[in-house]
Amino acid sequence: MSAASANPHPTRRLSSNAPLWWSLLYFFCLLCGYYVLRPVRDAMGASADAATVFPQAMIAWAQAYGLELRDFVLQVLFTCTFVTMLALQPVYGALVARFPRRVLLPVVYALFIACLLAFHWAFNAGVPGRGMVFFVWTAVFNLFAVTVFWSYMADVFDDAQARRLYGYIGAGGTAGAVLGPILTQWLVQPLGVANLLLVSVAFLAICVLCIVRLRPWAIRREREHGLDSGESAMGGSIWAGLKLVWQRPVLRAMAVTLFFSVGAATLLYNQQAAIAREFYPSAEAATRYFARIDSAVNLLAILTQLLLTRWLLNRHGVAPALLMPGLTLLLGFGVLLASPLPVMVAIVQVLQRAGEFALAKPARETLYTRVDRPSRYKGKAVIDTAVFRGTDLAFVWIHKGVALFGTQAVFAAGVLAAAGMTASAWSIVRAQRGLPGAAANLPSDIRSLRGEA
Repeated sequence: MSAASANPHPTRRLSSNAPLWWSLLYFFCLLCGYYVLRPVRDAMGASADAATVFPQAMIAWAQAYGLELRDFVLQVLFTCTFVTMLALQPVYGALVARFPRRVLLPVVYALFIACLLAFHWAFNAGVPGRGMVFFVWTAVFNLFAVTVFWSYMADVFDDAQARRLYGYIGAGGTAGAVLGPILTQWLVQPLGVANLLLVSVAFLAICVLCIVRLRPWAIRREREHGLDSGESAMGGSIWAGLKLVWQRPVLRAMAVTLFFSVGAATLLYNQQAAIAREFYPSAEAATRYFARIDSAVNLLAILTQLLLTRWLLNRHGVAPALLMPGLTLLLGFGVLLASPLPVMVAIVQVLQRAGEFALAKPARETLYTRVDRPSRYKGKAVIDTAVFRGTDLAFVWIHKGVALFGTQAVFAAGVLAAAGMTASAWSIVRAQRGLPGAAANLPSDIRSLRGEA
């Protein structure tokens, strides 16, 4: 039999793979662009020099009240991030309600590109306070840009496709996240910090191209499944996302899980920042240290995504992928209680972040393919931004208080957060059984035992 007769529709086969490749490129460029910036941001957060991070007027104001901002760098930065996120949440809600997808997504990324060009000028000009503004902006960029990406993926792919492809798409993003810190390590010395921002701009421009190229598949999927079209404005209140999270069990369970997950991660992040402040006092050395941590996280994540994630989601559903990161973190904090060595903090940090990226995140994102568009764009945005940064804010101050009782107390608090994360992940598993297509998404052997096709 000839190749042509064996595959009578070769163009159809190629076109069916096209959205996967465009999605891979999109996520690759998005995370590569972000991870070029992240070590710069982390170096700002770990800096003990308040004048590098904060405007002089803010430092003087704090000193007038007997406070030294260098002792509260992360606490102030996370507080500013949360306030900014709350202020932007209704703005994002208004954009989602009033503009169709074809306008909303390119505009969001165009705004991010414009901000990076402004930061390039600010870093070159040595504008005071640029460190604080850049730290806050990078956190906002990460959450909103990635949230928009996964919401868009839920428009392009249905649940069966998501469980089959999200592991690969996640691996594409992780490959970008691996390359980003490597680029930073290579380029920070010859280019300088300011010009690194232009590298990120180039990657975001490619993201806009991918958004445009994926649009036909999003339209096709909505027509085939009889869904509301994203080509029309969604309408509704700009605060609708908050109501959806409160009213819908699966969204509520995701919010609680994210609270404990981010809480545990924040405790580790603050402990890591304290280590960096002590052992890597210069901005360049701290940037390289954080870049090495990022590289280790992303290498482990991509191996997990390629070898384990797709098999778990297809064979066993979302439960193992949701539960394993919490159980691993529970064990990790237990080890830190017994052996609180700096190298162990780094190892647990790598395991925590890799588990979130490679297992928990793809598992949660597949569930958004089974909810309506308001839940995907409005409810998801509240969880991924306001809940995320609210938890950051709460736990960065919790760490400050608990750390007064010593390192062991921090790790004991981490054990409690990891236990809460595991318990609430199980509540997601239970809640998702009530979503459309629940029986069809059980593993095939379980469906056969129940007599289902």
